Parts: sequence; structure tokens; C-alpha cells
Amino acid sequence: MSNPGQKVVLITGCSSGIGLRMAVMLAKDEKQRYHVIATMRDLKRKDKLVEAAGDAYGKSLSLAVLDVCTDESVKQCINGIKDRHVDVLINNAGIGLVGPVESISIAEMKSVFETNFFGVIRMIKEVMPDMKKRRGGHIVVVSSVMGLQGVVFNDVYAASKFAMEGFCECLAVQLLKFNVTMSMIEPGPVHTEFESKMIQDVRQKEFPGADADTVNYFKNVYLPSSVDIFETLGQTPDDIARVSPPVIEQGSSARFRNLTNPLYTPIVALKYADETGGLSVHAFYHMLFNLGPLMHVSMKAMQYLTCGCLRSRTVSPN
Repeated sequence: MSNPGQKVVLITGCSSGIGLRMAVMLAKDEKQRYHVIATMRDLKRKDKLVEAAGDAYGKSLSLAVLDVCTDESVKQCINGIKDRHVDVLINNAGIGLVGPVESISIAEMKSVFETNFFGVIRMIKEVMPDMKKRRGGHIVVVSSVMGLQGVVFNDVYAASKFAMEGFCECLAVQLLKFNVTMSMIEPGPVHTEFESKMIQDVRQKEFPGADADTVNYFKNVYLPSSVDIFETLGQTPDDIARVSPPVIEQGSSARFRNLTNPLYTPIVALKYADETGGLSVHAFYHMLFNLGPLMHVSMKAMQYLTCGCLRSRTVSPN
């Protein structure tokens, strides 16, 4: 139960990673500005969150079951909140998919869109009418830099994030008329158990349907480069979570886009520097296929020089 003056913040995908850290950070806010409803598909996976929340659990943080992939679960969750009142919705739940597109089934692709795209839309459709009626509210979507700039072998994941960015860009204009704010949080590479496990899993996989050259490029060129980038440019879930309080507190003056990683900004900038798209496409091609070994050395040098200092910085929403 929230106290008077506290904002009710509902967060999806809180069993681990960014969602868990956001839930804990907001629930432990020194000014006690938030009551957090942390949601996950299976409450059997609550232990890490409960442990991290400590004394906040049961006070400024409560748990709820929510599967963003089903209309019924979304409706039940929102109906279970007093007066269906949600001040801030943070859409964090998401899944990844990487590999040669020839080897990925349409069913797998639909699964990614079901969570990353339609899951977010289900949540927005359920809370938006009440926010519009109250003339107030904030919808936050944890997107990705891959919603702004595609990355090779992440075709389907990037497509789901591009779709989300376009949807939110359109909706943000309408919501302004109702004093409801839309904000995107766009991390670059993030160190999570999910990412580490995914990289390990794809190393072992076979990729039926993909030709030998493509599998070779994926396993022996892309994956090593990807590991280098994650180790050098990667942020922690806490780094991403730190962006959420200032974004929320800025309310109607919050920026629409909030990139979290300043080291990744030049990569995104390539796209906007050339409206034909050639600059970013060819730059990525040369980085991967011509500069692979050199990039490995460069990344190691950057990792040594930065000592993690720059990686922990975030772009201030101010």
C-alpha cells in the first residue's frame, strides 16, 4: 500500500538484471518518493529481488505476478492495484535473439516481438486510459541503442526495438495533449547474466539453414568482437537503473530519449551524419570484417585506459 504523496511505479521484468536494480533503487529512495510494484512471470524467481530489497520489501516494494505476453495477466495485474492507479509504468521486460537469420524460425521471431513489442503495447493500453483521464502519468520504455542503430546478427532483436521506438515516437505526441509523458531509456551493451548466458549458448549452437561462411563469420568474427565490446563499453544494470529516478522526477520536462552510455554515442551518431545510410552500413562492415583484429587490440587498450571510469558514467537527463 502506497503512502500519500508517493508515486506508484509499476516495473515489468524484475526477477533479474535492469528491472531488479531499478525496482530496488526506487524502493530504497532516501526521500521515499515511490511505492514500487515489481512484477515477474513467476514469483518463484523472487529471491534475488527480495534479498536485494532488504527492509524495503513489504514497505515501499511489493510483488505481483505479470506475464506481458497475455492480455488476461496484464489486466489482472492492473486490476489488483488500488483504483488501478499507476503513476509511472516502466516497461523493462524483454528477450534477446542473436544469430544468422536463415537459422531462426518465424516462431522464434514472433516470440521476440510478443515480448519486446506487443508486451509493451499491452501494458500501455491497460494503463494509458486511466492516465489520460487523470491528465497525468509517465510511461517509460527500456529500449536499446539497437532501436536506433542496427547491429549485424541482431536483426530480429533490433527490429523489435526499432518497432517500439517508432510506436512510442507516434504516441508521445498524442500523450502530450493529456499531460502524460513518454520516455525511452536506451542502454548500449549491458553486463547481465542474461547476456553472458546467451553468448555461451550461441557458441555451442548449430545453425541449420545457414551456409558455412555465414556461420563462420558469426562464430569467429562477430562473437569475439561482441565479447570485446561488452567488456569494454558495457555498463552494469546499476548504471542503467541510476537513469530512472531523474527521468521520472523530471516529469513532463523529461527528455524523450535517454541514452545511458556516452561511449556508444559516436556509433549512433554515424546514422544521423548521413541520411543515405551508407556511412553507418560501411563503417560497421569495416569494423567487423576489416578491422576485427585491430578492434580487439583497440578495445583492450581502451579497457585498460578507461579503467571502468567512463563506463560507469551515464548521460544526465538534465
